[in-house]
Amino acid sequence: MLDIFRGLKSLIKISHIHTDSAVFRLHYSLTVILLIAFSLIVTTRQYVGNPIDCIHSKDLPEDVLNTYCWIHSTYTITAAYRKREGSEVPFPGVDNSKAYPDSERKEYRYYQWVCFMLFLQAILFYTPRWLWKGWEGGKIHALMMDLDIGLCSEVEKKQKKKMLLDYLWENLRFHNWWAYRYYLCEVLALLNVVGQMFLMNRFFDGAFLTFGIDVLRFLESDQEDRVDPMIYVFPRMTKCTFYKYGVSGEVERHDAVCILPLNVVNEKIYVFLWFWFLFLGVLSFFTVLYRILIIFSPRTRVYLLRMRFRLVRRDAVETIVRRSKVGDWFLLYMLGENLDTVIYRDVMHELANKLASRHHHGVPGVKGELQEA
Repeated sequence: MLDIFRGLKSLIKISHIHTDSAVFRLHYSLTVILLIAFSLIVTTRQYVGNPIDCIHSKDLPEDVLNTYCWIHSTYTITAAYRKREGSEVPFPGVDNSKAYPDSERKEYRYYQWVCFMLFLQAILFYTPRWLWKGWEGGKIHALMMDLDIGLCSEVEKKQKKKMLLDYLWENLRFHNWWAYRYYLCEVLALLNVVGQMFLMNRFFDGAFLTFGIDVLRFLESDQEDRVDPMIYVFPRMTKCTFYKYGVSGEVERHDAVCILPLNVVNEKIYVFLWFWFLFLGVLSFFTVLYRILIIFSPRTRVYLLRMRFRLVRRDAVETIVRRSKVGDWFLLYMLGENLDTVIYRDVMHELANKLASRHHHGVPGVKGELQEA
């Protein structure tokens, strides 16, 4: 299993250049790695054994019956889940199907698609990152010019700082569309994790939205009085009906009991994913609220820059925020996450001085209103 995660680590490389938030990185890094790892695990017999093993009569080839029941799905009897295991039924949900109407049957068609669904989920989680990577266009990396290490010569450092300052000066107030596209990607990440909860609910016939809560309730209650939700959604023993022609040409019915060892892994995976998606959804929701507050509150932008980059003077931060837009703030914040702290402080102070100087000379088009977004 460790070999799987080592391979995934080389597949998804996390750049040391930060162009997004930590919560956004959880979507396309850790979550994608987990989903791909889970997808590989459920397809590896080394960890789960055969995906299905059916008990059959001697006149049926084992491989034929197993393949048929794997492809055409199996079923349980819902009324048999409340019967006593070991005395009334051999396993919860397994009973004589002829004694119940067809409406009591619960069919399971999903288990052969779990690995594909997990891989599809990984692609969906990476999609907002793919969009932002294209829209960001390497702007942060280009503006850094290796100023993140701060070990270059003073002449080179001075030249690069001047180039960065010139770019910020000439393009000030023109980064809103660039920043809003990133904010859109964060909204898409939130919609994705919420949408995947409903997608999984549809995939598991309406049993996923409350799956985690049902598991917690079952663990805390008297288990003899309740149906184990993990066994109900991911049964370990099911039934399968196979029809074939007999020696006289008549259609013969064969009922088989099938063991699904793969579901022991599936139930653990989806219990974890339920809580992980909930955690990720809550974080993403507050992140979107945080972005809305940033857009409409310049004072919040001042506070965040001051709290994150304490070497920059307060008056410099206030000057820059007053005379720029939210897109410029986002670019400056991302540069601060990547540049050497001393170099970033110098650039911010020089930019604030130039803005203050232009304001004092009365250049039109620049207003010193803190309330301006």
